[in-house]
Amino acid sequence: MKQFIILFLTAVIFYSCEKEEPKKIETFSTEAFAFDLGDSWEVNATTRVKGFSQTEAENNFSATIAYDIDLVTPAGDTIKALISKVEDKTDNERIIDIPLEVQFELDSTYAAGEYTIIFNVKDVLLGSNTISTASFGIVNE
Repeated sequence: MKQFIILFLTAVIFYSCEKEEPKKIETFSTEAFAFDLGDSWEVNATTRVKGFSQTEAENNFSATIAYDIDLVTPAGDTIKALISKVEDKTDNERIIDIPLEVQFELDSTYAAGEYTIIFNVKDVLLGSNTISTASFGIVNE
């Protein structure tokens, strides 16, 4: 019986000291689309983020996500940091995911073709990064 108790306590200590897997920020459900406004295009892009770190204080959870939007043109040129934002989220329950949304216009100087939006997302507390992409087309009639 004594050996069983020692074995049980050893197992409990071993499993309680096991390190947690580090959190890894992830994006999902990334979409982008453009609306024809006549002389320009309105671009809307969204993605959702999960796996970020959170702080808890006074029964409130908070997280901070920073992100930049890059735009890849049909010619293969990349416009870096077209949009830069920081999303601060606070809730009284643990935050499961955070939606990120951007909206901007492309004037008539932008050529017809396939464009790619790149979300460069950073968990401010952890310092970890992830990238997500979505494509959309512009058709000049």
